[in-house]
Amino acid sequence: MNILDKMNWRYATKKFDAERKIDADQLNKILEATNLSASSYGLQPYKVLVIQDPAVREKLRAVSWNQSQITDASHLVVFARYKDVAEGHVDEYMQQIARTRGIGMESIAGFSAALKGKVQQLNSENTVEEWTARQAYLALGTMLTACAVEGIDACPMEGFDPAQYDEILGLKEKNLRTAVIAAVGYRAADDALQHAKKVRKPMKEFVEIV
Repeated sequence: MNILDKMNWRYATKKFDAERKIDADQLNKILEATNLSASSYGLQPYKVLVIQDPAVREKLRAVSWNQSQITDASHLVVFARYKDVAEGHVDEYMQQIARTRGIGMESIAGFSAALKGKVQQLNSENTVEEWTARQAYLALGTMLTACAVEGIDACPMEGFDPAQYDEILGLKEKNLRTAVIAAVGYRAADDALQHAKKVRKPMKEFVEIV
């Protein structure tokens, strides 16, 4: 299938086959693709948690409107944004750039200063949490596409109590807050929604050429 076939194939899976699991190679491929997602400045101000523990997932299901995807999907992925982004995060990122590219810190001093200025602006305007959440959603979109390419089903989800997720997963002490989640695995044979035609705007309404 080409990319359009794969994107037409995918849908927000409502019922997963609880007996089918994603193998380690496929999971790693999806996670690596997600790690390659676009991110503002490349900073990646979020963390991806893969929840496998059945007991933890039962607790999360209880604060997710009892949706079956939480426990029945092969894996549950939580995108947790950083609550605060400080200059220290920028310094760590600059050091990573220097190590990865084999360059001196002085060569990226201007970029570092610009990014620190952006972080200061976000903090002063109290918009840093909104910004980090948007970065997490970019990664979610990449994961959904990667799953489709690999023939793996997924369901992005916002129907949960973020504060309870933070509590159950111990995120507050890690300066993290739950942004969005996704269940990944394989659709159940009797999930009727898989046979429904995809409904989207006509291209002439969706796209405007200026």
